[in-house]
Amino acid sequence: MDETLEHPVLATIDGQAINIATRDDLMSAMQARLARGRGFTLFTLNLDHLVKLRSDAAFRGAYARATFVTADGVPVAALARRQCKRVALTTGSDLVGPACAMAARQRLPLYLFGSSQASLDTSAARLRERFPGLDIVARDAPAFGFAPNSEEADAAGQRIGQSGARLCFVLLGAPKQEIFADRMAALCPGVGFICAGAALDFIAGEQVRAPRLFRKAGLEWLWRLLSHPGRLGPRYARCAALLAELVLLEPFRRRAGMGTPR
Repeated sequence: MDETLEHPVLATIDGQAINIATRDDLMSAMQARLARGRGFTLFTLNLDHLVKLRSDAAFRGAYARATFVTADGVPVAALARRQCKRVALTTGSDLVGPACAMAARQRLPLYLFGSSQASLDTSAARLRERFPGLDIVARDAPAFGFAPNSEEADAAGQRIGQSGARLCFVLLGAPKQEIFADRMAALCPGVGFICAGAALDFIAGEQVRAPRLFRKAGLEWLWRLLSHPGRLGPRYARCAALLAELVLLEPFRRRAGMGTPR
């Protein structure tokens, strides 16, 4: 089946399509594909991704082939709602619980790939406690400097394929995790790859997620910036510049039928 017919584009931000509106829509779509023996890739589009997409051809290619793309981050969700009012904020971290609940309920083996071994071990124990019956078949933390287009990546793909997993959380950060998931989709066509960034680090306590009050107010970015100003300051400055461009110029480009620069 043509993926564009199965999951039509709901909104396009800076040339990148979003085809899933809500978390409930996503869970239903994931479940339907897995029931047919088909895998998928799931990416959550945020401003940092949009910045990287402009300069990284491999990242763009992975996104172009993604099965599901959601709006991650208040600015991206708000921009998407200009085109489709149903689009809601759907982050990778917020998908871990529902995905694990589905995996436990339907007996779908789960593979954890990325992060650190300590984080995977701790988060796996906590997820098993929270979701009785959850079958985590492997916890695989690659060595520092892991490259998503390497022999090591191919070997990881063989392990994932041989494990019997139907779902795999990929926890490498962008753009590595998306490029890796895209590569794995060809090697393991029956596995659903969910790119979830630091989601399991939050569960393990290796990183601290913004308090719920910040998240509900759409200020998770501010919490992160205040927590790591030196590391995140330049990144968020680039994101802010792109957001200003999209807010001010994108409507004129659309009306004029102009493309978005890459």
